[in-house]
Amino acid sequence: MRELAGRTAFVTGGAGGIGFALGRAFAQAGMKVMLADIESAALENALQALREFAPKVRGTVCDVADPASVELAAKASFEAFGNVHVVCNNAGVAAGGGIDHISLDNWRWVLDVNLMGVLHGISSFLPHMRAHGEGGHIVNTASMAGMNAGLGFSPYSASKFAVVAMSEGLAMQLKPHGIGVSVLCPSFVRTRIGESGRNRPGRYGPPQPLDPESPAAAMVAEIARRLEAGLDPAAVAGRVLAAIREDELYVFTHPGMRADVEERFAAILTAMDKVPAP
Repeated sequence: MRELAGRTAFVTGGAGGIGFALGRAFAQAGMKVMLADIESAALENALQALREFAPKVRGTVCDVADPASVELAAKASFEAFGNVHVVCNNAGVAAGGGIDHISLDNWRWVLDVNLMGVLHGISSFLPHMRAHGEGGHIVNTASMAGMNAGLGFSPYSASKFAVVAMSEGLAMQLKPHGIGVSVLCPSFVRTRIGESGRNRPGRYGPPQPLDPESPAAAMVAEIARRLEAGLDPAAVAGRVLAAIREDELYVFTHPGMRADVEERFAAILTAMDKVPAP
């Protein structure tokens, strides 16, 4: 989908981080933009920042873990702008994992947002996109954690692996319909995902504090350090726009992660080669 000007984009997690950067990039490309986010105050601040140069920007409060909320956000988008052409299922959260403390509430929350939130976006917008027949593109935010399980046994990695698989299958089926699919797999980016607990709904219970002496606490501290020194979200948004225009499935932002992916693929191929020929 090379021509973006005049088209409409919908972005979840749009009040900050990668989502806000995507909204800004789309607006600068001449698109109409609907930002969706669970944080109403942050959403309003984001809208004010974009309206300084992009009048065709709107916002809607949305909890992507709730399919009814996503349906309402989709309806608000159609009412505001008509046909929607680009859907970015970007909202994401992170919570502690590991083998020392397995929290079912953490797993349910992360999977509901990171995985089911993507599905809810696809379910709410794809029938509309197929019906209007003007083409389009779906961008699902995964992570390098969806390509290599370097974070260990965690709901975050599990959710992102699932988003990669979902995107690959979706791309295959939507190609004949003129709708592209990209899966975004960044490494560390300067976002507030390390503070995800600020938006944790009460239905998932309170976050469980980590033992400050545990390996999990050390990993969280290291992740926070890397996020602070991470890539500018604007650079990620630039890669996404290029991928939409070129109809690229995989969107990577950190070439230094290639070695980690190669190590995993090499291990898979080695295991396959051990299988005796029939």
